[in-house]
Amino acid sequence: MKTTIKTTEKRESQKLLFIYRSLIIIFIIFGIIFIGGTIQRLFFHTGVPNSSPTNTYQEAEGGQIFTGIGPNRVSTADFQPGMVIIYVTFMYYPEDRAFSEELVLRVTEFRQIIRDYFGSFPVSELKILSEDKIKAELLNQFNAILRLGQIEALYFSDFLVVE
Repeated sequence: MKTTIKTTEKRESQKLLFIYRSLIIIFIIFGIIFIGGTIQRLFFHTGVPNSSPTNTYQEAEGGQIFTGIGPNRVSTADFQPGMVIIYVTFMYYPEDRAFSEELVLRVTEFRQIIRDYFGSFPVSELKILSEDKIKAELLNQFNAILRLGQIEALYFSDFLVVE
């Protein structure tokens, strides 16, 4: 009876040892794949990194369209505030990696500029202002905070003033 128990225990311990060794080998293989992929991405990838979960860049002729600012909803300066809904985009050139990275880092500041600008006007004044004048003012403010390049022109995918 004792030999049967010892034989059974020995088989079970051999099975467990096999399972443990198999798991260790699998973890080592995954680690090598992970490290290899990281090294490949850091040293051999030539594209502009996508820094957000949503697509920050769209292909366009001659460059790409930066869409990272996203849609903005801003309350106006009225007693009973209206709403401005605006989606700002602009062209940039991905070959200029430093400028591309600066754009991504400045998204929060771009959004704040938009909030401050539209939040300072009542709805009645916003309806009088031309879209070109608004674009020029926002472009000046955006370019004032940029150090590694300049934005050439702004585009509004959406621009709606709601009372």
